[in-house]
This record gives sequence, structure tokens and C-alpha cells, in this order.
Amino acid sequence: MPLILGLESSCDETAAALVDGDRNILAHRLAGQEAAHAPFGGVVPEIAARAHVEALGPLIEAALADAGKTLADVDAIAATAGPGLIGGVMVGLLMAKGIALSARKPLVAVNHLEGHALSPRLADGGLQFPYLLLLTSGGHCQLLFVEGVGRYRRLATTIDDAAGEAFDKTAKLLGLGFPGGPAVERAALSGDPKAVPLPRPLVGTAEPHFSFAGLKSAVLRARDAGIHKSEDIAASFQQAVVDCLIDRTRRALDSIDGATALVVAGGVAANKAVRGALEALASQYGLPFSAPPLWLCTDNAAMIAWAGLERFRAGANDPLDTPARARWPLDPDAEKARGAGVKA
Repeated sequence: MPLILGLESSCDETAAALVDGDRNILAHRLAGQEAAHAPFGGVVPEIAARAHVEALGPLIEAALADAGKTLADVDAIAATAGPGLIGGVMVGLLMAKGIALSARKPLVAVNHLEGHALSPRLADGGLQFPYLLLLTSGGHCQLLFVEGVGRYRRLATTIDDAAGEAFDKTAKLLGLGFPGGPAVERAALSGDPKAVPLPRPLVGTAEPHFSFAGLKSAVLRARDAGIHKSEDIAASFQQAVVDCLIDRTRRALDSIDGATALVVAGGVAANKAVRGALEALASQYGLPFSAPPLWLCTDNAAMIAWAGLERFRAGANDPLDTPARARWPLDPDAEKARGAGVKA
């Protein structure tokens, strides 16, 4: 049974984990950076990279100690190699290369998005390929037909901003604090989701993609109008995002055959309103619904270790000159979306 050490450092979470082939998370250590970035209302890449340098070594030592293991017990070293903030990605990948070289272990370079895409299989041993995945986070919002490890067909992406980015921007506009997603969700609990008329970009259109830039602008106008309570804006915004995600996911379900389940992953998957609406949609289509536990939705090393384990089982063994990548699409052959740019 393989044992994988996974490292994650693509944004503002530094993490190390040990996961085995029986889906046991033997150890997981994480160091957040919320206090460092809170004064800026968002992640500052240079601050994040320096924090990764300071935190990663001790986290690895602590994870090994928690599991009662040494590097001799580990079968491979998996690390996020992109996409993400390039400074942070380089820190984790270089650490993994150094460990792999010194301990004579294989290196598995993991696409951070693949970590999210396969994380539901870590939590749900019954989840089989192929499944429809809504991958929604701070940097990405995509619908993917997951056919197997390394086999992803992108059905939709965002043509401008991601849903998680819209949550963060809304929180900043309303002064709700950082990180933005949980702050908006908390405020929405005491708000009226019908109080503020906000747009639902691309809902009902034949175009398969997402768009949230116009929704962010509408939140700004609603705030500046000075007639709405912040919790009502938050609730109305959250409902607009849910409506957009459900409409686009429904369209994707209508376009494919053979899906075994509807799956959601990524940071926005931790939002209970989003999860509840997707579960209801899956029920309408007679499909099982699968989502990782809340802590596995946000960036973590367990999902990187698991993705590395799935790739390792499939024969992956990456060279030590594997580059860190700021951009790394899961489906490089997907047709470029209108206006998508680097988020295609």
C-alpha cells in the first residue's frame, strides 16, 4: 500500500500531509496566513512566498512525527507544481525536489486543480469515474467531465472572474473581513436574498461558460446606493452566485451522457448554500451527489498527496527539472473561451 507525502503552497496555505492507498490521512499539518494578509484585504504574493519558506520545513517534520513515520517509509513525494502564485509554487516544488533527491524517492508533480478534482475520491471511496465536476474556487470556476486520472474534458470555464474571487471582492466592498467567502456566507445568514436586484450573468444562454465580473460591479453599485443593508447585499449576492452555478451546471448535465455522479470541489464548495443547491440538482437528475468535507474543499496537502497517489499508481514519476507553473490547464486541448485569457 503506497504512502505519499504531499506538499501544498500554491496560494496562502502552507501544508504537508501523509496519505496512504487505503484513503487514510495519517497526518495533516497546515499553517494559514490570514493575519499577514488581512490588512491588505487579499493575498500579497511576496508575503505568501516568504511565509511558505518559513513554515514548510517544520510542517513536514511535524506531519512525519504525527504519523510515526520517517522519509524511509514514504514511497513518493507529491507537490503542487502549479497553477498558482509562482513564488509559493516554487517554494513547495523545490522542497519536494530536495527531499526526493536526498531520500531517493520518486517525485510526483501535481496540478493543483487535479488535487481538487480528485479530492472527492479521497473522501468517498465509492465515487467512480466518470463524473461531472464543478470546480469552483478563488481562481477558477470550471465544469469538467472527469473521465479518469489525468483525463479531463473541460465543458465550461469563467470568461472573466471566478466565483470565489467574486465572494472575496464582495466581502472587501462590504467591509466584512478576510477571508471573504466565509465572511459573506455569515453575513448572508441574516440577510434577505431577494432584497437587492442583482444580475445573473449568462443564465439561460446557450453559451456554456460563467461570468461574475458584472455581478461584482452590481454589488458595488448596490453598496454605493446607500439604501441596502450589507447583510441583504451579501444574501442577494450569494443567491445570484448560486443561481448562476446551478444554471450552468444544469446545462452541462444536459450536454453529457454517462456521468456517475455530480461532484463539487474547491473553496466555494464549502459554502452550504452552494452545496445544498447542487445536491438538489443532482437529485433532480437521479444522480448521487458527492462533495469533500469542508476542510478538504479549501487548499490542503491531503488532496495533493491523494492526487499524487492516484498518479503514482498510474505510473507517474516526474523528473527533477519539472518546472513550476503559474498557469496549467487541466484540459489543454479545450477550445479557448471568449474573453477567458489565462483562465481558459
